[in-house]
This record gives sequence, C-alpha cells and structure tokens, in this order.
Amino acid sequence: METARGVVLATERYGSAESWKYFAKDAVMERRRDGSKCESRGNSIVGAFKSVFLPQGYPESVSDDYLQYQFWDTVQAFSSSLSGTLATQASLKGVGVGNQEATVAAATITWLLRGYPLKYTTHVCNSSTVSATCKLIVFSADGTGMLGRILFAWQKGSKLDSEAKKWRLFADVLNDIAMFMEILAPYFPACFILIVCTAGIFKSLVGVAGGATRAALTVHQARRDNMADISAKDGSQETLVNLAGLLVSLMLIPIVTDNPILTVSLFLLFTVLHLFANYKAVRSVVMETLNEARLSIVLKGYLRDGRVLSPLEANQREPVLLEFRKTVPIKLGVRLQEVVESPEDLNLALKENNMPYLLGVRNGCVCVCLGPEASVHDEIRAMCQAVWLSSKLSPPTSRDPPTQSNWEMVHESHKMMDTIFKPFLKGVEAAGWDTTRTLLDWDEWRVEWKTKNH
Repeated sequence: METARGVVLATERYGSAESWKYFAKDAVMERRRDGSKCESRGNSIVGAFKSVFLPQGYPESVSDDYLQYQFWDTVQAFSSSLSGTLATQASLKGVGVGNQEATVAAATITWLLRGYPLKYTTHVCNSSTVSATCKLIVFSADGTGMLGRILFAWQKGSKLDSEAKKWRLFADVLNDIAMFMEILAPYFPACFILIVCTAGIFKSLVGVAGGATRAALTVHQARRDNMADISAKDGSQETLVNLAGLLVSLMLIPIVTDNPILTVSLFLLFTVLHLFANYKAVRSVVMETLNEARLSIVLKGYLRDGRVLSPLEANQREPVLLEFRKTVPIKLGVRLQEVVESPEDLNLALKENNMPYLLGVRNGCVCVCLGPEASVHDEIRAMCQAVWLSSKLSPPTSRDPPTQSNWEMVHESHKMMDTIFKPFLKGVEAAGWDTTRTLLDWDEWRVEWKTKNH
C-alpha cells in the first residue's frame, strides 16, 4: 500500500493502546504512530505513567472492573493514610512522647512494637528502667496479636475466598474502629493498655482479612495469569498514594497538634470518606464466578421471572455487608452422619436421587454430602437445591407452616431440579457466568455410599 509518506511495510500495535506503521520512502524505513504525525510529549508521559503503574497489556490483561475498583481503592488508601497519621499521633502522645519522663528504653520498645499488631503499650515504662510489668505487657501485646491472627484464619479462612467482598469491607470497617480507639486511648489513661490491646487485636484481624481478600480480588482481575504483575503494580499504586498521604500529613500534623477536637473531627471526616470509597470499590467488582449469594440471587430470579441475570446485575444485588442470617444455613461437603443417622434415612436420601450427592435437613441446617465423582456442574446443582430448600424452610414462611416433612421437601427438590436445571445451567452460561469453577464454600469430606438396591 502506497501513501504520501511512502509504502507501508508493516503495522504493529501494543495491546489496544498504541498502533504504529513502518513506511519505506527513498530507501529509508520510518516508524510513525498511526493516526498522528509524531509522538507528542503528552502521550509519552501518559504512556510512561501507564507502564509504571498499570499491569502490562492493560486493559486487555485485566477484568473490565479493574479501573473503577482501583480508583476507589486509591481514594480509600489516601483517606486511610491520613486517618492513620492522626491515630499514630494520638497513640504516641499516649505512650509519653513529649513527656520529659519518657526514657530511651521506653522509646526503643515503642519503636520495636510498631511492627506488631498490638503497639504503643510502653507508656507504663516511662521510668529509668524497663520494669517487669512493661516486659509482661510487651509479651502480651505480641502474643495476643499473633494468636488473634491464627484463630481468625482458622475460623474464617475459607470464607475469605467465597465472600471476598464482605470480608474486604469488614476489614476496612474494623481498621477504622481500631484507629478510632487509638485516638481515644490517651484520654482514658486508666484503660489505655486495654484499649490499645483491643485495637491491636482488631488490626491483627484486619491484616489477615485484608491481605487474603486482596489476593482473591487479584485472582479475579488477572486475565492472563498475571497475578504477580497486578499485585506488584497495586503495590506501586499504594506506595504513590502513601507518599501523597505523607506530604499532606506533614502539613496536617502541626495544625492538629494539641487540638483534640480538630483531630477527632478530621478523623471522622477521613473515616466517612474511607468507608464510602471502600463501599464503592467492592460494589464496582463484577465477579463471573458463582458463590452462594450470587447463585441464590440468580436462581431466585430465574424461578420468579424465567430469566437468568447477568454477572453485572447479580453483583449489583449481592449484599456486601456481613449480616445475621435469618435464612436456614447451608453446609456443603459435610460428613455422612450430618445428613443421615440411620439406614432408613440413607434410603430416604437416595429416593428420587440419581446424583452424586445427598441432601438432608438436620439441626436447622441444609446439609449436602458430596460424592468423589461429582463435577463442578453437580456442585452447582446441589447448591441450587440447597438454596431452594433453605428458602422453603426459612422463618419468613413460618406463618404458613410447611405441610410436608423435611424428606418430602428434599424429594420435591430433586424432581424440580430434574426439570429446570439443564435449561437454567444453559442460561447461566449464555449470560456470561463462568461454570468451569465456583466460589462455593465446600468442605473437603467426600463419601461413597451403597444404594438401597445393593
């Protein structure tokens, strides 16, 4: 192809962001940006910024919600940085910074404890020697923080994948509560240790929940097996935000020093901004994998309207706040004895059932026992039945007491799924959901059972 610039020898592009052409004219090859005469300085600066702070191949290498999420994540990180500055100032004041009686030993211990969840506990050490009481407090601060992290990870570790949005928001709310406690602690000297230790335990939980859910969201955002790149660029973005927060904090500290009313007022302002930004951030995430909440929303919509909601529609309706359940809880991947307690119960569980899982209702829970050969589609179907059973047994329907026994409802759920599941699954896939994997919270028990015919 020949143009005024010469013959086009080749074209090249860098993702969807840039396109270039090579021209041959007078035996010379020239490279020019497609659609412009030359590369402007502005484009060069923007390109360099993207290269430093955005994942390689952006936007094709990340999920569609990446930019919106990162914008709100940046806002919340900036406001959290300022809130943290105010909390740190208050805590340092509480441990005796500025007090002539404070010793080098106390300041050293305070500095060392900065890296641990329970910090700023050395105000009792402001004497010429580090007392036995101070050493005990240091040990307690360190130990309880570590124990809190271990216990929380043990109890809620699997939920951090399946309910990443809820626990992400929970972590930020808890972090704000902990910082507020640190700000108030100096004004309650008699309870200072108790307050900051409690705040430290909260922060230890924040560290587990925040880090784990961030990893879960990175898995969602990565579209080219580029989790490490996304995580690294997220770290660069956070560092830039913290640098901006540091500059603002340097101007803010002289203003708020010795002004507790202004300190608390600014903290509350930054906290409101932080929580709002976090809410918008988790609301902007559109996950295409099914967890219990999203599958429940999609299934109930299908049973009501005959239409499968898209990932965007379902994610907009998904609750992001931790809630006290009023529905009958669902347990997935349980032991056989949690579903049946006798050979007769096993026969009842197998009735109308030709699937590699068993359902039962025991102790106020819908329990699902999974066979080792169950596929991902079988898991989705089992969850659909469990959701339907849970809704039938939930308190709102108690005004109309069920006329069926639990086993009769289980048998009815099998018949219903035989009718609707195939078209429902087809609609789910057509709507853009990923059915090759799920975020359903299955435990690891797998059971092989003998059928009643044997």
